[in-house]
Amino acid sequence: MTTDLHVTRIGHSCHLLEIDGQRLLTDPWFTVTPTYDPGEPLALSVEQLPQLNGVIITHEHYDHCDLDALAGYRDKGVPVVVPETVAAQARDHGFTDVRVLAPWQRTEIGDVTVTAAPARHGVPEITYVLQGGERTVYFGGDTLAIPELSELPDRFGHFDLALLPTNGLCIRPMNLEQVVMNAIQAAELTAVLRPDVAIPHHYAFTSGWLGDRLITRSDPDPRHFADAAGRLAPDTTVLLNPPGGRVSIP
Repeated sequence: MTTDLHVTRIGHSCHLLEIDGQRLLTDPWFTVTPTYDPGEPLALSVEQLPQLNGVIITHEHYDHCDLDALAGYRDKGVPVVVPETVAAQARDHGFTDVRVLAPWQRTEIGDVTVTAAPARHGVPEITYVLQGGERTVYFGGDTLAIPELSELPDRFGHFDLALLPTNGLCIRPMNLEQVVMNAIQAAELTAVLRPDVAIPHHYAFTSGWLGDRLITRSDPDPRHFADAAGRLAPDTTVLLNPPGGRVSIP
């Protein structure tokens, strides 16, 4: 019997994953500021979240770590898995089961094993491999494509699902330094991971009318990833999942 695997995209990189009956929230973001806007409607509020079994956070940036909003969640005992740089902040917001991981360390949430994987971004970050039953998921936060990620298939075997950033975010005041993988790099990583299904995220984000012109530059069109993955990873099905879309992975 195949283990159930479902994913609901709330917005940006925030997903509700259902693996083997466990509900895990990724990179919570529920509010908007003038310089941090998801660029798309959010499917759920904190108050509308179902009972969660765990929360996983890749790094401290507001669009992945909206703990001010998540502090309104009704169960402060929910396990919250974080890198070291987020631990104190999570505890300060009242969460009592904060689990700190470094790359290749793991923890158990119910029947799901959560393993931290390497990442590279503008601040310290980890990504995650989630395993429950015979299902394996990679959640890429907003990392760059780095050589260490090529180790994932050897370490974890077959991937059912990969959730990957695709907007190639660059910082204008830093000579357009790139801090997030772009569509082609995400497609190249898809070819390495060979998941059955890949879903792009982290693409509609905007820094606001002025911020997009002075601070950031990015690619907001996930179809660029779909096109590149079609060429580079033709055996993977790419799904463009809008906010609120619930996908069942075969």
